Amino acid sequence: MIEFSKHLQYIVEQEYPMFSDDEFKRRRAAFEEKMAARDVSHALIRGFLRIGPAISYFTGWPTTHDAVILMTPGEEAVLFVNHYNHFPMAQMMARMADVRWGGVSAVNNALEEFQNRGGGRLGVVGNFTVSQHEKISATTDALVDMGGDYTSLRLIKSEEEHDWMEIGTILSDAGIGAIPKGLRIGMSEYELGDIVERSYMPYGAVNQTHYFMINNMEQGGYCVPRQFSSNRKIHKGDILATELSANFWGYSGQILRTITIGADPTPLYKDLHDVAMAAFDAIVAVLKPGTRPEEIIEAATVIEDAGFTIWDDLVHGFGGGYLPPVLGSKSRDIFPAPDMVLEEGMYLVVQPNVITPDNKAGVQTGEMMRITATGTEPVHNYPRGMERVDP
Repeated sequence: MIEFSKHLQYIVEQEYPMFSDDEFKRRRAAFEEKMAARDVSHALIRGFLRIGPAISYFTGWPTTHDAVILMTPGEEAVLFVNHYNHFPMAQMMARMADVRWGGVSAVNNALEEFQNRGGGRLGVVGNFTVSQHEKISATTDALVDMGGDYTSLRLIKSEEEHDWMEIGTILSDAGIGAIPKGLRIGMSEYELGDIVERSYMPYGAVNQTHYFMINNMEQGGYCVPRQFSSNRKIHKGDILATELSANFWGYSGQILRTITIGADPTPLYKDLHDVAMAAFDAIVAVLKPGTRPEEIIEAATVIEDAGFTIWDDLVHGFGGGYLPPVLGSKSRDIFPAPDMVLEEGMYLVVQPNVITPDNKAGVQTGEMMRITATGTEPVHNYPRGMERVDP
């Protein structure tokens, strides 16, 4: 049984947890300021097949099949929803929006409403098909990509969002804690995932990620947790590295740990994990408002100094999406470092996935951190370090 503080318990116990109207007003006002700066008179925001957190961010409706918002400063937002059988629930859940059935095409209906409102310059957020893009371009005076403007709103969390992030971390800790309690020799990765999910589903969370990397420590295998579980069975002498996020209505923690099964770590895996812990500590030590991405990358050179490298991202922003800065290390730099600084209220996942240069062995450790006025603080409570499980 998970115990939440009183104000978090109130959120968890709602029939459908929802932010306050004041929070939705704050979000829309902030985005409308971005629209004004771009000289945009309307915005078209789309989500599709559960992808597109902007729909939920602005209305509270978790995108199911297809959803499109038309936002106009000074007027009520309109939310077009498909499928037809999803429409009644959207009417119940969406806040501060005129919810309508999307008909044959939610985008087409939104464009018709856009023209009824006078047309003009149109900002867009989300993914659109080629044919949709052609229709939108033919209907507008000018088309403005506002995806980056939206993302910038998600970097710094509001006071209400901090509460939801805390719930996500508590439930993610429950997921990681379920592994040593429920792991058994001979069980499959599928069964292990089932144990993880059952720890937080009673509280309204769903799986965002439970990625597993399971190797025999003497034989090696692969170096980074995999995005899909397999029917591989768990054996004594294995090592398990995992990346885990429980998603509470769009807000998640993220915690990464390495566990040995029925045996102590071999010298190689001990070295890998020691370096990963050192890298984590070095990165956390530089996290504060004003820190630039280059400083984070420099702090992680302990990895290369030890003769190792990484495969997964070293650090990424989190909370409402996979957010900037997304960083690699000096030996694995596949993205340019963004031109930005850290700010109070951001969340970063520090996750050094230290691996051998031949990519046959690796570990994962780390967790989400909150940037404060003076530095950073952990938000997860699960113990750090490599854990041994003797099932």
